Amino acid sequence: MDRATSDAMRTTLRGPVMDPQSPEYLRATSIYNAMIDKRPAAVVRCADAADVMDAVNFIRDNDLELAVRGGGHSGAGLCLVDDGVTVDLSPMRWVRVDPAARTAQVGGGSRLSDLDHAAHGFGLATPTGIVSMTGVGGLTLGGGHGYLTRKYGLTVDNLLAADVVLADGSFVTASSTEHPDLFWALRGGGGNFGIVTSFTYRLHPVDTVGVGITVWPVDHTREVLTWYRGFLPRAPEDVYGFFALLTIPPGPPFPEELHGQKVCGVVWCHTGAPDRFDDALRAVNEPGRPAFHFTTPMPYPALQSLFDEVIPPGYQWYWRGHFFDRIPDAAVDVHFKYGENLPTPLSLMHLYPVDAAAHRVGPEETAWGYRDAVWSGVFAGVDPDPANAETIRQWCVDYWEEMRPYSMGGSYVNFMGQGEGQERVRATYRDHYDRLAQVKRTYDPGNLFHANQNIEPAQPA
Repeated sequence: MDRATSDAMRTTLRGPVMDPQSPEYLRATSIYNAMIDKRPAAVVRCADAADVMDAVNFIRDNDLELAVRGGGHSGAGLCLVDDGVTVDLSPMRWVRVDPAARTAQVGGGSRLSDLDHAAHGFGLATPTGIVSMTGVGGLTLGGGHGYLTRKYGLTVDNLLAADVVLADGSFVTASSTEHPDLFWALRGGGGNFGIVTSFTYRLHPVDTVGVGITVWPVDHTREVLTWYRGFLPRAPEDVYGFFALLTIPPGPPFPEELHGQKVCGVVWCHTGAPDRFDDALRAVNEPGRPAFHFTTPMPYPALQSLFDEVIPPGYQWYWRGHFFDRIPDAAVDVHFKYGENLPTPLSLMHLYPVDAAAHRVGPEETAWGYRDAVWSGVFAGVDPDPANAETIRQWCVDYWEEMRPYSMGGSYVNFMGQGEGQERVRATYRDHYDRLAQVKRTYDPGNLFHANQNIEPAQPA
């Protein structure tokens, strides 16, 4: 982008335009995953929806590449684009809660922590992810799952409306009654259809929850995972627990003798009556006595931010995912193998439950293609040192490949890594892909929004 184009953009927009000569440029292009090294020609911090409309028109009319940044948490680095323009929504970070209607309208640049904090003041919450620094935009558009999913469904199951700037620069509201085809596609179809400047969510009564962490030595992985695969799907919907392979970090609540030890474990969230939490987890002794078992009541936003300091922004990340409807013995063996060989202290594997309430939404009601999945798995190589980037990448890819025969063929779109290809995108959306391609043709026929796990517009008949 030449200087004249850059100056014209500054004249057009209210928000600041940062190019490589700007003092704030490096900060504006720093994202959660430090493995990503992309250099946009400009980053535009949009002040409001009107600014987004002007930015889209300018980028399209000048034939520039476009990416959208909400929280900057994209593992694949899709919020940046080389030599193009990143539309940064971070100034649009606000939440308005209606406690009587139990709804929240949330700015497109907001993070989960913003929504959690504002809703918690009224004893309310909605299902989102498990890291509070995550942007609401990318998480929601991919589907969204977390601690409240077994009780209240996916994030998209609680999305009531979205304000969207389309590829032609127009502004629409998508809901069950307005642009219902677009609303269907936004609920799981990623950032393919426009820039969402605000989301409206349904909220649920959630205040203090029961939080638990149970870990066993990693050599107990077979026994623990065999127990978990039977226990969790039959547990009451108030009981949520994701299975993890990890290395114990130094610091509380873990005793010093466990620091640095490789373990398998479960992180629990209980939304039922407090006096029933310990009873709900009595079965944790069945696969063998845990090395550590900790439970406590905790405000929901505190649980949401529990892991923020363990995995802060600026580390090297490489992740991929699979959906699973079962965990056969052969898959248990693979998990044990890679759990014993975690390549770095921060590398991990998580199995997140996506059953119970999430299964009560019909498979055609949203773009989320795996209503029959029981777990959404992620394999993540993580380390602060760039010298270990290839080591963590190879561990992740090898683990992912060995788990492929036991998967359902696709993955949570937000867990897709770099360069997985169009075939993998199709597998992630299953039979919904062709319908999504038709919606794409209606709202973005030129594929302006392609810096994502891209759904290509359907071709004319």
